[in-house]
Amino acid sequence: MRRILSKYGWAQIAFLSLCPVLLSAQASESAQNLSACKDGSARCDRSKLSEVELNAVGLAAHARNLSDCRYHFAACDLSQLTQPESIALAIVDHQRNVDNCTDGMTPCDLSKLTPFEAREVAVAQHKRNFDDCKTAIEACNHAVLTPQEASEVDRATRAQNVENCKDGVGACDHSTLSPSESKTVETAKHERNLEYCTNGWDPCDVAGLTPAERNQTVTADHQRNFAACREGRDSCDYAKLDATETKSMSDAEQKRNYAACLTGDGYCDASRLTPLEAKAVASEHPIPR
Repeated sequence: MRRILSKYGWAQIAFLSLCPVLLSAQASESAQNLSACKDGSARCDRSKLSEVELNAVGLAAHARNLSDCRYHFAACDLSQLTQPESIALAIVDHQRNVDNCTDGMTPCDLSKLTPFEAREVAVAQHKRNFDDCKTAIEACNHAVLTPQEASEVDRATRAQNVENCKDGVGACDHSTLSPSESKTVETAKHERNLEYCTNGWDPCDVAGLTPAERNQTVTADHQRNFAACREGRDSCDYAKLDATETKSMSDAEQKRNYAACLTGDGYCDASRLTPLEAKAVASEHPIPR
């Protein structure tokens, strides 16, 4: 008898110990199902929802439909909107259409504009076309410009052409330049060529430089090569160094080599050490016996 009671007693204890686990699993499954229903997922099992949960799911579905309608998604069901929501949506849609038409964006339905809005949009379109013409954008329609605007566009186009010719970029029509503008453009071109030659950039037209400018570029090239050699760059041409620069490079290398041998940090060529340097290095790093 005691064995039977003991057996059933342990069974009850085991069952009670498993209850929290089972309840936790059921709660997790219920929460997942509720989340799936709120999201409109096919995994939703509405039969497992309580009345409160069904109400929550309905509110979530309504909110999702309202969002779909606001963004014109195919899932939108206008019949499910309340009157205030329909009015708010109509206001948003109308303003979006006005903004698109004003900014030259699509979609734009001019037929849905009020007379006042249509006039405002026409003014904005005209100004946008005027700006496009001044900045030489292909969308420009010269035919709708006023005489005053056409004159201003011509001045802007001419000024832009001068700048393009001076900078050597973009479209440049030399035939439209005045004698004064041609001189300004040639001066800018000469200065740009001098800058390129001085800095060793391409393209550089040495033939277009004055004798003094050629000397200037030679000096700049020499200094640039000396700096490259000092810094150990691949562009260094040792053959172009003069005697003073060669000695300076040799002295600097001797100091670097001595420091490397003395500290053990860097490439060291012991054969290039002077007797005094070799003695100092030997005292710093004695050979073990």
